[in-house]
Amino acid sequence: MYSTDEALRIRQDTHDRYTVPPNNFASWALSCLQWRGDEVILDVGSGPGRWYSDLRQRSPHAVYYGSDLYPGMLARHPAPISLLHISDAQNLPFASGTFDVVMANHVLFHIPDIDRAVSECRRVLKPGAILMAATNSLHNMPELQVLMRRAITLLVPPGTTNIQIPPAHSDLFTLESGTRLLARHFYAVVRYDLPSQLIFPDVEPVMAYMESTRSVREPQLPAGVLWDDVMLIVREQVNRLIEHFGELVVNKLAGVLIATDQGDFIHDYLAHKAKASQNGT
Repeated sequence: MYSTDEALRIRQDTHDRYTVPPNNFASWALSCLQWRGDEVILDVGSGPGRWYSDLRQRSPHAVYYGSDLYPGMLARHPAPISLLHISDAQNLPFASGTFDVVMANHVLFHIPDIDRAVSECRRVLKPGAILMAATNSLHNMPELQVLMRRAITLLVPPGTTNIQIPPAHSDLFTLESGTRLLARHFYAVVRYDLPSQLIFPDVEPVMAYMESTRSVREPQLPAGVLWDDVMLIVREQVNRLIEHFGELVVNKLAGVLIATDQGDFIHDYLAHKAKASQNGT
């Protein structure tokens, strides 16, 4: 999926074009942090740098480093090439205590050992620094999952039970599970949600979005079920829904998790707690 940024671009363009109400997710997510303006930042799984320009507005004097496992994903990154690193999030090539902020946005669910990647992110953070991890809710885009389930149910042999539906690619690290996982590594984790909808007036952008997930979902289809057959039935379903309702509405729930030991949102609480302890209250 990520040898180039093509599949990612299709999904991001779909969100940019069809999200209602329109929003700049990166700008919103970055607003959930308290910025000084001169942070040293690592963008893990930066891809083509979709967060870069919004980050520059929030922290204009930041020292930025981007990293990604795939050279093709970095090919169109706007940052200077000297600041971009081809690296595995499970083994980051940076010294401990280097960064004020580590961003791991919509990337942790792709990593084989998520716990190890989070541990690496924590290792390269300075004391009191922040990990930012944007991801989707487990309940993101349920309508697309229903369409997949109906199609697969029609294609498996009659009487088949316990039909497994290929999960959304983000299901391995969601807002729900990610909160618990990060809490094993950090003192405090806060979750911010941004609900919205995708509203599709015709079938083609729906199918383009689904096809962009093929490399992840196709290997998980039940035995004997072909991807092209699933997509043919999904297309028929979407056409009928749009014909009846005039549009297809898909509910989205994405957000960002902010984790820290003593920085950002938890700083004032810890300062108050320390003062109270000193006063014996």
